[in-house]
Amino acid sequence: MRHVTSTSRSSARHPDRDPATGLPTPFAESVLDLVEQIPPGRVMAYGDVATFLGSGGARAVGTVMARFGSGVPWHRVIRSDGSPPAGHEAEALRRHRREGTPLVASGTRVDIAAARWWPVDPESPASSRRS
Repeated sequence: MRHVTSTSRSSARHPDRDPATGLPTPFAESVLDLVEQIPPGRVMAYGDVATFLGSGGARAVGTVMARFGSGVPWHRVIRSDGSPPAGHEAEALRRHRREGTPLVASGTRVDIAAARWWPVDPESPASSRRS
């Protein structure tokens, strides 16, 4: 189970935080809950997460991951071209190799076509589009 704590930054400037508590909003919690479900060796792009949830966008998901993602398998959320999160490339690729995630021949990106995961959830707004 992940543990999320408040930070000293003003939550008024951060729409992913509840203004009263500084803790993650329901959208941020939904992102983190979904990321926790991604199996080892599989990935979702930032935009995939937003599409599955039916709200936000790739940047909003990236913001949530940057602020609150340390307690979930953050390396399993990648850019749409298979690149790992900026600034964390070496660690993300190390974790992908350990999990057996398919990588492209150069070993610098995830083979997203082979590794992409999509949850099965009949209540998701996007599930009917991925059947």
